[in-house]
Amino acid sequence: MKKLPNLSFIVIILFSISMSAQQIGLQLYSLRNEFKEDVPGTFEKIKEWGITKVEDGNDGTQGYTMDEYLALLEKNNIEIVSASAPFEELENSVETVIERTKTYGAKYVVCFWIPHKDTIFTIKETKKALKVFNEAGEKLKEEGITLAYHPHGYEFRPYNGETLMDYMIKNATDFEFEMDVYWFAHPGEDPVEWLKRYPNRFKLMHLKDCEKGVEGNQNGQSDVETNVVLGTGQIDIAEIVAEAKKLGLEYLFIEDESSKSEQQIPESLEYLKSL
Repeated sequence: MKKLPNLSFIVIILFSISMSAQQIGLQLYSLRNEFKEDVPGTFEKIKEWGITKVEDGNDGTQGYTMDEYLALLEKNNIEIVSASAPFEELENSVETVIERTKTYGAKYVVCFWIPHKDTIFTIKETKKALKVFNEAGEKLKEEGITLAYHPHGYEFRPYNGETLMDYMIKNATDFEFEMDVYWFAHPGEDPVEWLKRYPNRFKLMHLKDCEKGVEGNQNGQSDVETNVVLGTGQIDIAEIVAEAKKLGLEYLFIEDESSKSEQQIPESLEYLKSL
């Protein structure tokens, strides 16, 4: 009789297929402290975890030349699929954003912050951001690159019976959005409800959980040590991932900003496999 393959091996293969289909990646900012100490070793660690898709976090090439950096990525089978760009660069030098993104071979550019004074964020700042993002997004789109904005919580303040976030989404003609589930839940919003409200506007996602009992705010500020292993905090990661998968979001990046990220990321990966 023909011998059947080992069941545990089949389970591992099925997990790998599932993870690949959902394109689980990593936001490199999670390991910013580790990169400061050992860039090659940190990339080797990411490779050991089985992660091949990453999003950079405004840290450039970590002190290496572009050629050296690309060689490190290639050596560890890591691909930057989403590049980052500060607001000011999108406003004043979109050409450098295009050049960097093409060099990486990435198809997305993400902006993580809209400049504003203290905690003041109004329709004035929102309209300026729309102008910058739409103009830059149009130029990026001509090069086959999608611009996405990553909200941080201050965009959920009320405006005309809705929120500034609603206004931004409805007036975004040439850019899309990346949902950080922590920064939707932290100011009191339901990430799943937003995914359902605007099913075609979120192209990327940051998976990040928040310690139980933490009270949020609409200021875009929190203690990074409240970042915990996915599935152990107060955010319903399982429901969010299920909705993201249903909508076909291409990349779901684990982001852990805490000082324990190197220990917590492998546990978060195991949790995602369990889904």
